[in-house]
Amino acid sequence: MDLSLTEEHQAIRALAADFVDRDVIPHATAWDRAESVDRGIVKRLGDLGFLGMTIPEEYGGSAGDHLSYCLVMEELGRGDTAVRGIVSVSLGLVTKPLLAYGTEEQKRAWIPKLVAGDALGCFGLTEPGNGSDAGHLKTKAVRDGDDWILSGTKIFITNGTWADLALIFARTGAKNLPEDAPENETQAQNNGPRGITAFLVPTTSPGFQAREIKGKLGLRGQATAELVLDDVRVPAANVLGDVGQGFKIAMSTLDKGRMSVAAGCVGLMQACLDASVGYAKQRDQFGKPIAHYQLVQEMLADISVDLDAGRMLVWRVADLIERGQPYATAASTAKLFCSEAAVRAANNAIQVFGGYGYIDEYPVGKYLRDARVLTLYEGTSQIQKLLIGRALTGVNAF
Repeated sequence: MDLSLTEEHQAIRALAADFVDRDVIPHATAWDRAESVDRGIVKRLGDLGFLGMTIPEEYGGSAGDHLSYCLVMEELGRGDTAVRGIVSVSLGLVTKPLLAYGTEEQKRAWIPKLVAGDALGCFGLTEPGNGSDAGHLKTKAVRDGDDWILSGTKIFITNGTWADLALIFARTGAKNLPEDAPENETQAQNNGPRGITAFLVPTTSPGFQAREIKGKLGLRGQATAELVLDDVRVPAANVLGDVGQGFKIAMSTLDKGRMSVAAGCVGLMQACLDASVGYAKQRDQFGKPIAHYQLVQEMLADISVDLDAGRMLVWRVADLIERGQPYATAASTAKLFCSEAAVRAANNAIQVFGGYGYIDEYPVGKYLRDARVLTLYEGTSQIQKLLIGRALTGVNAF
């Protein structure tokens, strides 16, 4: 389906597809079994320009529009969701907010290395006790002269053990309150979203530890970590944006991140469809290929319809961003639909494969394991429904 794709869009998709077919798909099962993607892939992603998409060339980026970015995320999702996550997090959740909110010095120091694949970023928001309720995180930052001292724990952090730069969100407390401010207002500032600040933290900082999380159901090859910050000293110059602006930075970053997740889901659905159609044509039962049977065709049709609908929802978000229009609700809609549809597609793919779908000789079992987390991170399906509901009614149900 090439609706609205220019020659440039088709070329970038072809480049990504060739990379995936050559350097990702042949290794995806081995990476899954070993619970580790080949780390050398980061530099290859940088060399192809995939870690610099939508980033201006003056910082070493490969520029391009958001539809091009989505096309690449789709192809990476078709190959291995774990690889898509490397790019989505480092580029989408670290480099892009650095470009949007960073000082010129911060941009020059980090963006060229991140887009080249010479450095990798991770996004430190989620905590053991705070997932969906990100406005009440517990990690603290205390001012000490020209520095801040950060203490706390982050969990389920993609790229955590590979990252050179962590974007850490920590509570800095009340800001610009008058001395006679009511106690309840001071408490709200200290404990709510307005008391959060974003920090650029080099992972080599003393007191910074990253502990890899193994035994995941899916995304087994992805470097997922627990981050522990034990009195990590960070210069005040490493604050991203303004003190107290962290929650805004996090939420605006996740809006675009949901587009990337949805695009990856589209790629996973495409992989499910390709595998299922191919298998249905060559698997014989009752004297003929199972593609001849109506109920098998029904499952293939269900995957195909969800795939087309999801792709259009993702492209709508990219179009809204390019035109400078509000896109947050559209991003939630795309993320909700595509993540749930990816689980349906993987379930149907396993059903088409029958018993063979349940062993990792074939890829569809991995597709289901990888798809399941897509309904959880960067906002659960339930959170997306609340965001959509708030946009429809004007009533906040959080």
